Amino acid sequence: MTDQALANNAPSKDDEAKEEDWGDFARFLIKLVLAVVIFRSFIFSPFTIPSESMLPGLRNGDYLVAAKWPYGYSRLSLPFELPLIPGRIFASLPERGDVVIFKHPVDGTDYVKRVIGLPGDTVAMRSGQVILNGEPLPKEPAAPFLLAMSANTDCEPRGGTVVETAEGPACRYRQFIETLPSGKSYPTLDFGAMQQDDFAPQIVPEGRMFVMGDNRDNSMDSRFPSYAGGGVGLVDTDLLVGRASMVLWSTDGSAEWLLPWTWFTAARWDRIGSAI
Repeated sequence: MTDQALANNAPSKDDEAKEEDWGDFARFLIKLVLAVVIFRSFIFSPFTIPSESMLPGLRNGDYLVAAKWPYGYSRLSLPFELPLIPGRIFASLPERGDVVIFKHPVDGTDYVKRVIGLPGDTVAMRSGQVILNGEPLPKEPAAPFLLAMSANTDCEPRGGTVVETAEGPACRYRQFIETLPSGKSYPTLDFGAMQQDDFAPQIVPEGRMFVMGDNRDNSMDSRFPSYAGGGVGLVDTDLLVGRASMVLWSTDGSAEWLLPWTWFTAARWDRIGSAI
């Protein structure tokens, strides 16, 4: 083979530059994927609210971020629940009043509820009032809660009433402020007398927690036995995924993918960035 033939077969400087560019790009992508995986696994992760069980604080159509570190890490922290973490490391219990993300004990879907009882607590309910360790939690009436009607909003006929406001039709609910012994307060909704308004004292065993939805008469929570798509019973703390922290985005459900301007008109701008 002649020197000319060897020269023709040798990679050009342009080819070498292109290979180097592709190599740099591949390394950048790998670093980016690793950064996203680490961020979502150990720092913050997004979740959606698909129901109205946490009204008035969280609404159907809210997209929230949950802090992953407060309760420790397990395989549930990792993408696809990869079994790379044995048990739960850096484990810590929630505080009463925390809004937590956890896996349903039966079907494994993400649920969001408020922690009411911790291990050793006795929880009961009488006429819609929570009794914690023998003491009724203060429940003070508040101004009615008005929820604007939208594609993401149903007016529950058992407790809501459709009314006209200056902004359009809204659903009006009875609202109360409940206060824990720590002094932490939060709003709840009450439809009136319901079967789930009364249950006998129940002791929360070690490694479990008693959770409830703030929309007390429209929430399948620890008051109900665990079954797929429904109640959760007393939730194992090993099923914790994170603590709800902030509403990242919220939509009323009227957006259409093929009409980009509706992505903005459907946004609930007043919800974005609100703390939980």
